Amino acid sequence: MREKHRFFGNIVVGVLALQGDVIEHRRALDLVGVKSKEVKVPSDLESIDGLIIPGGESTTLSLLVELGGMFDVIGEKIAGRMPIFGTCAGLIMLSKEIIDGRRDQKSFEVFEVSVKRNGYGRQLDSFEAPIALDGTSPPNYPGVFIRAPAVVSLGDKVEVLGKVIKDESPVLIRQGRILGATFHPELTDDLRVHELFISMIEEV
Repeated sequence: MREKHRFFGNIVVGVLALQGDVIEHRRALDLVGVKSKEVKVPSDLESIDGLIIPGGESTTLSLLVELGGMFDVIGEKIAGRMPIFGTCAGLIMLSKEIIDGRRDQKSFEVFEVSVKRNGYGRQLDSFEAPIALDGTSPPNYPGVFIRAPAVVSLGDKVEVLGKVIKDESPVLIRQGRILGATFHPELTDDLRVHELFISMIEEV
């Protein structure tokens, strides 16, 4: 059973609710001790302190964000230095370069990384692998990967916070107020990654 943690203040985290594990992210945030709300239309972005972009199918997610009139608004929030956390497809949407992406696939191009869609091969629809998290105890984190992207290259400003123990591939990265994970922290009972994101919001 997950232990409920407490953070002080009136933090509200938005979860982009167009596809993906919206309920699971909101459950984790509740256990961390912060309020959350679904973000479905541009006006929902006005009353939040940070935004989670969940996983899903990255090309579909990009299209839904644009059709919903939220692409430019989210871009403005990122430019205004709102903390953003992208998981799986959410990380892809934040990345500077998408390898094997569709020609018309848009991203916010703010994370100085190159990522490859389905980076572990389509045949591996899902797998689990222990992750070593920087500066946390215990070091091992239960990584859940579902058609996960792979981080191919990193810019100088990008900090690696977590690596797969087996091959040391980077799977949790941070650049300023942007956090990205190639795995799905919302599908585990370990709250450390969500707690990290809340601590980033508290720094603002």
